[in-house]
Amino acid sequence: MSSDQMKDVLETIDLKMVYHVGKVDVAALRGVNVQIREGEYVAIMGPSGCGKSTFLHIVGGMLQPTSGRVRIDGEDITEMSDAERTDVRRRKIGFVFQRFNLFPTLSADGNLKLAERIHSKNGEGDAARRREVLRLLRLEDKMHHKPLELSGGEQQRVAIARAIVTRPAILLADEPTGNLDTENSQVVLDMLRNLNREFGQTIVMITHNPEAAKLTDRIIEMRDGHVVEARIQAEGIKR
Repeated sequence: MSSDQMKDVLETIDLKMVYHVGKVDVAALRGVNVQIREGEYVAIMGPSGCGKSTFLHIVGGMLQPTSGRVRIDGEDITEMSDAERTDVRRRKIGFVFQRFNLFPTLSADGNLKLAERIHSKNGEGDAARRREVLRLLRLEDKMHHKPLELSGGEQQRVAIARAIVTRPAILLADEPTGNLDTENSQVVLDMLRNLNREFGQTIVMITHNPEAAKLTDRIIEMRDGHVVEARIQAEGIKR
């Protein structure tokens, strides 16, 4: 698919967020305009306190902005009730966090099954899809292992598998290698890149790691609640 044919999966328009701390107003976002195209892999970078996490929580439907608009796969979530935003998260957004947030009593396959149940509401799952995702993340031989039987890198790969097994429109990754050593970080980053290339998975990743950002198509730099730069990497948009 050419870049002209790709649709916007995520769009923010003049996004603002003000926190009220006692008698002081703190502006976390000051009019952020971002467009993420279908199939893009984008890194959002910037110093602590620049608004990255606030941005991610708003576009993930977990926070309501003070003003502005957020469209996920064509749906304006800023006009929705809490229940409606929850439904969009369930249907269209996958999350990967720094902490793996796996259910410790469930196997790798069981964590994926639970995600499918939440997504479908009818309890049905797709065993072939789960096997395909676990294979792509090199976890076929770990599907019956529980989190405490896995390394940190393997746990994060299960978390990624859980996030994408329902084919979300967009994957939001918040410092996905923050709790991993160098070797496991590289494995996880390679897995994300493969998901983007082989499945066309749209990914937005918050990271402080310039080496991680180098693997993406585009880097968005934030400072003091603003987007100060957006640059395409040497490879650019692949489609």
